[in-house]
Amino acid sequence: MTCVHCGKPLPEGSRRDRAYCDNKCRGLGSYYRRKAGVPPPPRWQHPALTSDNPVLRSAAAHAKQLGEANGWSPSLVRCAMDGLTVVLGECPPGKPVKLTEVRARIPRHASSLRVAEVLTELELLEDDSVLAVRSWIENRTAELPAGFAGDVRAWLLVLLDGDSRAKPRSRTCAYVYFGGVRPLLENWATTRGHLREITVTDVMAGLSPLCGWQRRNAIAALRSLFRFAKKRGLIFANPTARLKTEDIQRNLLPMTDAEVLAVQRVAVTPAQRLIVALAAVHAARATAIRRLSLDDLDLPNRRITIAGHAQRLGDLPHQTLLAWLAQRRITWPKTPNRHVLINAKTALGTGPVSAEYLKRHLLHQGVYLERIRGDRVLHEALTVGADPLHLALVFNLSHTAASRYAAIAQNLLDDQTGVHRDAVGRESGRS
Repeated sequence: MTCVHCGKPLPEGSRRDRAYCDNKCRGLGSYYRRKAGVPPPPRWQHPALTSDNPVLRSAAAHAKQLGEANGWSPSLVRCAMDGLTVVLGECPPGKPVKLTEVRARIPRHASSLRVAEVLTELELLEDDSVLAVRSWIENRTAELPAGFAGDVRAWLLVLLDGDSRAKPRSRTCAYVYFGGVRPLLENWATTRGHLREITVTDVMAGLSPLCGWQRRNAIAALRSLFRFAKKRGLIFANPTARLKTEDIQRNLLPMTDAEVLAVQRVAVTPAQRLIVALAAVHAARATAIRRLSLDDLDLPNRRITIAGHAQRLGDLPHQTLLAWLAQRRITWPKTPNRHVLINAKTALGTGPVSAEYLKRHLLHQGVYLERIRGDRVLHEALTVGADPLHLALVFNLSHTAASRYAAIAQNLLDDQTGVHRDAVGRESGRS
């Protein structure tokens, strides 16, 4: 490329729409053009917009429209067009592009997510990707002893997909269950070669060193694994048939002043303060906070809907919401995302922020939302009395959770009453 005024070659790595070598040539070119009455040259356009390939030309035009509607920056639109040029330049008209090909072929500066979004709108994308959890199952079960690997792999896939007699479970369930049985399977592999060789004695010996939630999770995972093996005819007898899960005594104490001050020192940004306020006042869970949308807010009437439960908006959440929404409006004025919490990535789409967003802003800095949420419910139970019905109505809790919080609060109230009676008795004895 050369300068349109003096003809000098432009520096290497220059922008594709650069026309002059320096500001002097730009000024002189503009002066002589106005003096001669010559109209300004047309603005630079991405080559994909004038391509001979009709599919690429249509995709580039759609990317431009999508960028204008969703608030993409001009640079992001150009990068998306670069990616479309690579994947559609040699593609036959009408043939869909595989998602794995998009991720593998586009340049590093292009966004595969934006390119895939454009292709999806035009019905030109074929999603042939494999879920990360499936790759994880294949890799982790391959590390198990050969006698157990196939059965455990089939069990985890049924957990993930479900079957005619079982509903699909979450990915978290698969992770927790496999983490619970893996040490036991590796230990049994030294003397056993298949699940059918595991006895009740082996199960009890493997569980004996465990306690608390680790033991409870291991029991649940073993029962699920051997129940699956029994249904599939992989074992003759289920060694966990009489194994029962054990209740764990849950202890919860109100947050101390030091813990409250530590949270205040960490939660300094408007987003952090909003997250903490929703957990501390409305006992909102992390998932409900991430999925909270603008349609759930009624600021004039001071109402908020969290996880489908409408309630009055507290003073602290109201103040933090106003501060965050002001920053949100200034930072991303054209975002199409209707979620309250957004970041630089989700502002370009319509999805909620990830769980890692909350972890990075709070959990990794020592702030536990579940601890704050539990303290709010416990404070309510201690204030109005250990009434599970009241807790269930105020915080939209299940009967089990409300009863658990009420029992903890009642134990704390009984302890305080006992301490008070002992103090009164000592004073009476002295007098």
